[in-house]
Amino acid sequence: MPTYEYRGLTSSGRNVRGVREADGLEGLRAALRREGIVPTELKEARTAADGRTARTGMAGREVRFGSFRDRAKPADISLATRQLATLIRAGIPLVESLTAIVEQTQKEQLKRALATIRDQVNEGTALADGLRAHPKLFADYYVNMVHAGEQSGTLDAVLDRLADFTEAQGRMRSKVTAALAYPMIMAVLGAIIVGILMVVVVPQVTTIFRDFGKDLPWYTELLVSVSHFVGNWWWAAGLAITGVVLLFRQWKRSASGRKVWDRFVLRVPIAGDIAMKVAIARFARTLSTLLHSGVPILRAMEITRNVMGNAELEGIVEDARLSVQEGESIAEPLKRSGRFDPIVTHMIAVGERSGQLEQMLLSVAGSYELQVETRLSTLTSLLEPIMIVVMGGAAAGIAASIMLPLLQLSDFMG
Repeated sequence: MPTYEYRGLTSSGRNVRGVREADGLEGLRAALRREGIVPTELKEARTAADGRTARTGMAGREVRFGSFRDRAKPADISLATRQLATLIRAGIPLVESLTAIVEQTQKEQLKRALATIRDQVNEGTALADGLRAHPKLFADYYVNMVHAGEQSGTLDAVLDRLADFTEAQGRMRSKVTAALAYPMIMAVLGAIIVGILMVVVVPQVTTIFRDFGKDLPWYTELLVSVSHFVGNWWWAAGLAITGVVLLFRQWKRSASGRKVWDRFVLRVPIAGDIAMKVAIARFARTLSTLLHSGVPILRAMEITRNVMGNAELEGIVEDARLSVQEGESIAEPLKRSGRFDPIVTHMIAVGERSGQLEQMLLSVAGSYELQVETRLSTLTSLLEPIMIVVMGGAAAGIAASIMLPLLQLSDFMG
């Protein structure tokens, strides 16, 4: 059944828009009128493989549809996953459950992807195979867990675990983002204030001294030189910074550059420790969730390797996977790497021996997520006074470089 995008007016005059399936334009128009909506625009939408939608305009030119606000976020996927689990647990057939989720979902990107998946499932395709066609919405671990759930007949339980996992990852990401937001905002505001002082105030002081034929102190001369450079060569500095950033990003995307950079990140004081704890928590929770959902150990470790986000740690997990393939335990290669804390490898070893590996990994994940939250809170509380001192020191230095010569000039005039 084709999918259409519509715009219209309600009986109260409010503009509405949405996406709906119908047998044709006339059927859609009739359905909207029954709901009290007068359609003003109807267009057929086709779904691209990556979940984005394009439509063809009157001139035959293909235009992308959908704004940033229509893009699905992890929270939207988590909500849809939990709703689907609830419907399946209630005994509603999968196709009908997907239809209900399509009607419930507000994000058009996710709505179109789910509508396509529903049609494929209705034609006999497995749910995991339908999800696999939308990698930007459904990650590899998501698809593999759904596949395991379908094979074992526990799809509703797997979907619940997926929703829990996605929400936990979202909470971790939000905490890290919130911790970094304050220092970033303070740094930007400080740069703006210093820039205004350098470009607007300092040149005026220089003009006053030149009018009186007085020499500026060396520290004011230095400030004037910097102000002159910023005022006249800001565009060159901007281009240079942009070029350096682009080259750095390109280098970091290369295999060798990514390894060097990721190794450096882990060695940075404080930040490296936090990054390591975040990676361990992600490793433990992902592997636990996959194993608990019935994904084979080797495939689970391969997926976990790809979500680590650090090339050096990915190599360690890959070595562990190969060791497991040869009959060795998971804990031993992790211990030999020297990157994973002894308590982590010990708990994993105990879990392997006792047959409680999933629970041990879940405990590790919870413990390290709590440690990350504590470290971030401490770091944020320390960064606030440090940023204030740095910004105050910079402003005080500029003010002193300006005011001291002015005081000397007033003494001279007196």
